[in-house]
Amino acid sequence: MHIAVVSQHRLPVKGYGGTERIVTALVRGLAELGHRVTLIAQPGTRIAEATVREVPAARLRDPKLDLAALIPKDVDVVHAHLVVERLPDGPPLLQTIHGNLKHGARVPPHAVFLSRHHATHHGAATFVYNGLDPKEFVFQATKHAYDLFLGRLHSAKGYQWAIEGAKRTHRRLMLAGGWRPSFSTRIRFVGEVDGKKKAELLAGARCLWMPAQWDEPFGLTTIEALFSGTPVLATKRGALPEVLTNDVGALCDTLDEMVEASRTIASRKAEVCRAHAEQHFTHRVMAQGYLRLYTQLCETGELPAGVASPWVTQ
Repeated sequence: MHIAVVSQHRLPVKGYGGTERIVTALVRGLAELGHRVTLIAQPGTRIAEATVREVPAARLRDPKLDLAALIPKDVDVVHAHLVVERLPDGPPLLQTIHGNLKHGARVPPHAVFLSRHHATHHGAATFVYNGLDPKEFVFQATKHAYDLFLGRLHSAKGYQWAIEGAKRTHRRLMLAGGWRPSFSTRIRFVGEVDGKKKAELLAGARCLWMPAQWDEPFGLTTIEALFSGTPVLATKRGALPEVLTNDVGALCDTLDEMVEASRTIASRKAEVCRAHAEQHFTHRVMAQGYLRLYTQLCETGELPAGVASPWVTQ
């Protein structure tokens, strides 16, 4: 199958860029499964597994973008990672919605969401879970004596719970990402991290705190931790119950529950965390999920419902 993937960004991303990393992982996953990919993205994009068509950023972000003019004639399906309000002429198109749409906004045609919760929140049923390449991560079975919070220091991410948890349990906490200086000798702020530094922090942590106070569409940091062999302490918000099981983490409703769970979280085995991510959330698993959608869209003109994680109650 020949797939045209459309992104507004320059790939691969320098720095974090969750959406950009997912698009890059998808392109590589599709190519590894034997499919041909044309990637339409900003100038400077360099991904060896795809044929790249460079388009100026301003044109890609133009609401009146003529997408059909950018698509090669022999493409079987178009996969957009930007919002397309009207389906263009040409091959079938689907589009992944990487965030939450504004309240009351119309769901664009042939939209794909990141989890069952994400789809249901928007009155839809089609979703594919995110995936990443396991080779990006350092697996480490022996952990160091620190917990990790990785993400923006914003109330929606719940970083205050991680800090309070560290105070109550007298454990070291590393805060990575955000805007605030060090809090104390026990709670250390290390700033925004990516690449090798991020991989090392994830691999060495006793656990990752994911105390989300909003409905995460997916929660990419959770699988980054699991690939590193690190269990996750999380709230039961958004898609997190679709990503985690009791074997690889703990799902909690309250701060008190998280503090209590943190006392035994290290009993989860690093090898089990890694295996869970490799079975359910690799770039190839994600690509296979999208190939299922591409095939049905080409054959019927419609998208099927998503397939939820096997531990999720239907």
